Amino acid sequence: MSITTEDERIGIQQASDAVAITLKKMREFARPGISTKELDEYGGQLLAQMGAHSAPLLTYDFPGHTCISINEEAAHGIPSAEKILKEGDLINIDVSAELNGYWADNGGSFVLGKDIHGHGKLVEASKEILKKAISNIKGGVRISEIGRLIETEAKKAGYTVIKNLTGHGVGRSLHEEPHEIANFCDRYNTTRFKKNSVVAIETFISTRSTIADTQADGWTLTGNKGGFVAQHEHTIMVTGGEPFIFTAQNGIWD
Repeated sequence: MSITTEDERIGIQQASDAVAITLKKMREFARPGISTKELDEYGGQLLAQMGAHSAPLLTYDFPGHTCISINEEAAHGIPSAEKILKEGDLINIDVSAELNGYWADNGGSFVLGKDIHGHGKLVEASKEILKKAISNIKGGVRISEIGRLIETEAKKAGYTVIKNLTGHGVGRSLHEEPHEIANFCDRYNTTRFKKNSVVAIETFISTRSTIADTQADGWTLTGNKGGFVAQHEHTIMVTGGEPFIFTAQNGIWD
């Protein structure tokens, strides 16, 4: 969507605060020994307390309030009582929600406790690449150029990108135009970022894979060549200069 009034800006901010605070508190709540279902139910309670509704549940009838992906899972992991968190796990939590007709989306990967498996470098790369990508977005910039930047920075750090998972427009629904803000330079995409538009920018940085494949459960995605993926995401408003980050409260850059 494009923000044209102060009421719209406030609406997006309130939805963004709900998902950002939920993501931050879920990260703080995560600990070895609990299940991803318990973590997800906590997230669902937080959203409900703020009057928000899970976007994947509303939009896709997803079997959970949030997507929680563990270790080799790249995205869209289903919360489960069978999945027990362990020290050193690579965890991704993606929280999106609707509040009063406005929608926002954010996510982040982190290492649980001590980095005993060495995932920390991948997580930091994903965070820093997202920061650099967002800082280069303004009205008139080609979407494909931001994709080029993300892939170039990933390669510099020794990683690949997942090419079939992308950022997207957001605001009055979960996925809006532009529908694909890719993590690589899609030369067929001549679209430019529009001033005052609301978009969810996300990185998918991988140790090995370039495509995310859907597993037998119909939801969970894993890399086509194995390895691990880190994702970070903010909902932002494009401006004529530095973008405005609506989901800053998630603290992923703190």
